[in-house]
Amino acid sequence: MEREILDTKRKALNINLNPNIYGTFAEIGAGQEVARNFFTAGAASGTVAKTMSAYDMTFSDAIYGAEETGRYVSQSRLKKMLNHEFELLTERLSGEKYDSRTFFAFADTVTTLNYNKSNDPHGWIGIKFQTEPGGEPNEIFFHVRLLDTDAALQQNVLGTIGVNLVYAAFYYHNEPKNMIESLAENLTVGSVEIDLISVSGPVFKNINNILLNLYLIVKDFSDAAIFDSLGNPCLAKDLLYKKDIMILRTKYAQKSLPNFSMFNKAVDQFQRTEHVKKENLSVLIEVLLSNVLTADEINHEDIDLRAVAQRAEEMCKTGNLVIVSNFARHNKLAKYLGRCKPKSVGISTNINNLKFVFNSSNFGENYSSQLMSYVSDMFSQNVKLFAYPYLDKKSNQVITTANMPVTPDAKPLFDFLILNGYISDIKDYNETDVKTV
Repeated sequence: MEREILDTKRKALNINLNPNIYGTFAEIGAGQEVARNFFTAGAASGTVAKTMSAYDMTFSDAIYGAEETGRYVSQSRLKKMLNHEFELLTERLSGEKYDSRTFFAFADTVTTLNYNKSNDPHGWIGIKFQTEPGGEPNEIFFHVRLLDTDAALQQNVLGTIGVNLVYAAFYYHNEPKNMIESLAENLTVGSVEIDLISVSGPVFKNINNILLNLYLIVKDFSDAAIFDSLGNPCLAKDLLYKKDIMILRTKYAQKSLPNFSMFNKAVDQFQRTEHVKKENLSVLIEVLLSNVLTADEINHEDIDLRAVAQRAEEMCKTGNLVIVSNFARHNKLAKYLGRCKPKSVGISTNINNLKFVFNSSNFGENYSSQLMSYVSDMFSQNVKLFAYPYLDKKSNQVITTANMPVTPDAKPLFDFLILNGYISDIKDYNETDVKTV
């Protein structure tokens, strides 16, 4: 049976009319847009114990404590808000009147588009909630990028997505896919990107946070998800800002483990040629949902997300950061990383991938325009490609940039990239490291 999608007002009203749900709204940075939806829906006294907006930083620090980083739109600030407000609820609201209530604390800390339209609008949104009176709390929080070009529209998006979260917490916490899908209900396509989600607590004990973030990608809420070595979902900019990044691209369905021996050579070469300090180096392993060699549209129904999650967990155990993405081409990955404003980026790739790109017969019309777009997107982001060779089975020959077949219409541009060091062969490798494609 298909799930009924309720509008925002109906969701808020259903919550308000539920006598067991009671809580606090704490919102910083874009007005009290979420609480406003519950007030305008009617019967809000049944749900709202308190609303507040500690907009001034001094007030905010006095209530929630100072942020060491000085960043108020952050996961740290959101967690402090949720913990503080939930503790106040359970401390102050006790007695027979509240014995049947399941408490919640909703919080968001957001920056919308400024007057000069020069900032990056984004925010952290979360809820700490009980599913039974007096029970242990559960938690859902996520990060959003607000994509509308008008601050008022962004505020409306925030109000809607906040109501969606409260509703999902109480009505969809046992259905992870429905919970994820419902977060973007009643929103215009392209108005928001949800690029990280994390859940915890008794009702989520069997939920894998890696798998949950992969579902964001499959639903086109985000292009990629990044995890630390413990498998925790992280915000890319928090990990990669001003870093020197080196990435190994792998496909989730490949049967063998990545060629770490060759990759380590690439990392060493990247450090030497780009003068990278060890303490500033971030090494990532990418697990691709799509085939890096083609531009074909993939059918997400054909992807075994549990297998992808397992592959990502295996890569996390190597001690590296892991990114799972939908970037079929290197230039898409480069543009994504460019949002993190890294110092430099190195991408380790197989020569076979380059052979595909620099062969016009693999593309339709306007190949020159496509190739120029590829090169512009890639190398304007301070990216260098480190290509590892492969063994051609037919000729029994090791293929490098020196003997890689390139069609005449792509040859001048390819030679320019080689001559200027944008593409380099990985050097000093052992013959045993060279694999067949």
